[in-house]
Amino acid sequence: MTAISLVISDVDGTLVTNDKRLTAANRAAVSLLGASGIGFTIVSSRPPFGLRMLVEPLGLLLPMGAYNGGALVRPDLAVLEQRLLPAAAAADALAALRSFAVDIWAFSGDRWLLENPDGPYVPHEEKTILAKPTVVETLDRHLDAIGKMVGVSADFERLAACEPALRRALGARASIARSQAYYLDVTPAGTDKGLTVVGLARRLGIPTAAIATIGDMDNDVAMFRQSGFSIAMGNARPDVQAVADAVTLSNEEDGFAAAVERLILPRRREE
Repeated sequence: MTAISLVISDVDGTLVTNDKRLTAANRAAVSLLGASGIGFTIVSSRPPFGLRMLVEPLGLLLPMGAYNGGALVRPDLAVLEQRLLPAAAAADALAALRSFAVDIWAFSGDRWLLENPDGPYVPHEEKTILAKPTVVETLDRHLDAIGKMVGVSADFERLAACEPALRRALGARASIARSQAYYLDVTPAGTDKGLTVVGLARRLGIPTAAIATIGDMDNDVAMFRQSGFSIAMGNARPDVQAVADAVTLSNEEDGFAAAVERLILPRRREE
């Protein structure tokens, strides 16, 4: 059994509570990893600027993954690697999402673009990433540098029906993943959180077998499959839990901290 030298955690539904709080127990768990000689970083569907508020409280020093692995940034948000949606793929994604009458967001550089500021989950996203959206007349004029496009709806069944249609429309030109029941993410082709696992292993000179990953959603499965030890949150769906090597408590029960103390640190001591 390979000892763990790096932990990569999802953020929403994993590291923070449902109301986006970073608990004292989870902060302490990250400190405990550092004191035990284990590196720590995060990967999220959020844009890079939506990770800024976590850097100081967690003392993050390593590169962080954003856009479901589409971007790798330093803690100061300087971009190390980034993929962008080709404009033609972004246009087709826009058309496909519009055909299902869902709200659409686009993230480009340091901007969150949308047409409908009164749409569902706008206040929720403002609280999550601590940023205000830029309202545009039409997204059609802003398709040249998109890191992520999102279909948004409070009608989960409609969004679920939109997912296969979006896959058919885009084919191999983009990656499609649900980051929440209400968010359907479109990112550049070949993008997933597993890309962050492999990229960090390469940069840090460690085997992927020495990396532990923790997450709760479909988009976390790719990093589970690339890492040596994977942990699903207690709030994850059964099919996500079934892919992981272990299951911890929910994000409302400090499941991240429990995973560090009960599952990860024992593996470090067995080196």
